[in-house]
Amino acid sequence: MPTDKDQPAAPLAGKHPAPPCTLVIFGAGGDLTKRLLMPALYNLASDALLDDKMQIIGVNHGQRETSEWRDELSESLRKFAADRASTFHTSQLNEKAWDWVLQRLQYFAGEFESDETFSQLAQLLATMKTGNVVFYLAVTARFFKPIVEHLGRAGLLKEEGGNFRRIVIEKPFGTDLASARDLNAHILSYASESQVYRIDHFLGKDTVQSILAVRFANALFEPMWRREYIDHVQITAAETIGVEGRGRFYEQTGAFRDMVPNHLFQLLGMIAMEPPNSFDAETVRDKKAEVFDAIQPLSARDVVFGRYEKGPAGPGYREEPDVAPESRTETYAAARVYVENWRWAGVPFYLRTGKRLAARRTEVSVQLKAVPFRLFRDTPVDALTPNVLTLRIDPAHGTTFDFNVKVPGPVMQVGAVQSSFNYGDFFDERANVGYETLLYDCMLGDETLFQRADSIETAWAAADPVLHPEGAPIDVHGYAAGSEGPVEADALIAADGRAWRSLIDKSKKNEEDKA
Repeated sequence: MPTDKDQPAAPLAGKHPAPPCTLVIFGAGGDLTKRLLMPALYNLASDALLDDKMQIIGVNHGQRETSEWRDELSESLRKFAADRASTFHTSQLNEKAWDWVLQRLQYFAGEFESDETFSQLAQLLATMKTGNVVFYLAVTARFFKPIVEHLGRAGLLKEEGGNFRRIVIEKPFGTDLASARDLNAHILSYASESQVYRIDHFLGKDTVQSILAVRFANALFEPMWRREYIDHVQITAAETIGVEGRGRFYEQTGAFRDMVPNHLFQLLGMIAMEPPNSFDAETVRDKKAEVFDAIQPLSARDVVFGRYEKGPAGPGYREEPDVAPESRTETYAAARVYVENWRWAGVPFYLRTGKRLAARRTEVSVQLKAVPFRLFRDTPVDALTPNVLTLRIDPAHGTTFDFNVKVPGPVMQVGAVQSSFNYGDFFDERANVGYETLLYDCMLGDETLFQRADSIETAWAAADPVLHPEGAPIDVHGYAAGSEGPVEADALIAADGRAWRSLIDKSKKNEEDKA
């Protein structure tokens, strides 16, 4: 059991420690716990944002000593900290903060579908210093229903004496509209909506949350954030890695189901939402729900599926472990989405995501409409660069704006330039896995960054015609591993007289070519 210790540091400015609670992690031995939850708890402890009475119970099948679990987590944390490619990479661990977390860890062996597990868990929780409990379901989706049902039947979701009981549920929250509705109905038969925190780790990224700051904290942007001025929006989530040994999971999911109705729609919601009257959780979630409700249902003509084949970046998807030789699963998806409301009518949102692409990049690019060209009769139309505001989310953090200026000299010649802002130039960037804010907000009871039942179902409703198309299945087109995706995706946007922004940084490419 933990001992009372001083916090490792002073709380961040304007912040205070979350209320005391017990965090119960189902799936304590899983990759999510090691790779994301423990680093996030470490970072929160480093910032003194966890109450000293906090305790952490890890539930997993298989008997083991708490000391063994602690050693395993320590080894994983140090490995991720040393890995330069990891989001948790740091030059030096705060040993005092990690020891603070370690002393509060307790392992609890139990099966997720056993009545005995939950009756014993109830007895253990009764001995804790606080009646506040967060149940985190870091497990595969098939355990969501039975765990919530057992929690409810064991009385562990009852909120008494001013104490809270909350459930955090990871994605995938359903696999289509019918399954999402069924899962929501099942969970809400044991818990109230205010107790359920449906997590999307994209919303935990500072750069994603910054979208709201850019839009609503600057008079420059909001007046032009509408159909009169914006030509179209591109939302990209590109990866250079393949399925990385997750072939069995990916065969059941695919790129569209895995990314579009959740991650990319969440980014779309933040870009397209109306200004809320306040940042009250329900006010913000209401505005996002209005966007999802206005999304026109997708059809087969609005999407392109692709599958990476052998190329410069490696083997093809069908050659990956645990993938069927004749697999029809897509590893790339592009979609044209329309939000049918007063602000966005007629403005297309182009979404794309894929694996084994030319670059790793998550960004939102907002392209303004072209200006009249009469003033520049001698300048070819294609010489004028479009005005594009790009919000860079990952791996680079910042914004860029493309615009036109006069080239120095006696002739009126227009040239393209770019203004950039990088977070690292203004703020100290620290190791952050994206779960810190989400865990902290859950403990505070702030649901702003979590998905509500109606929004989940509305997003799936828009995607359902693609998941269950009438007639023949949607074709899956090949693209070389390491390329920018299938040519059919280029044709999708070209049919509207537009083009995807290149995944390859042209300035870097020119430097490489010169070398």
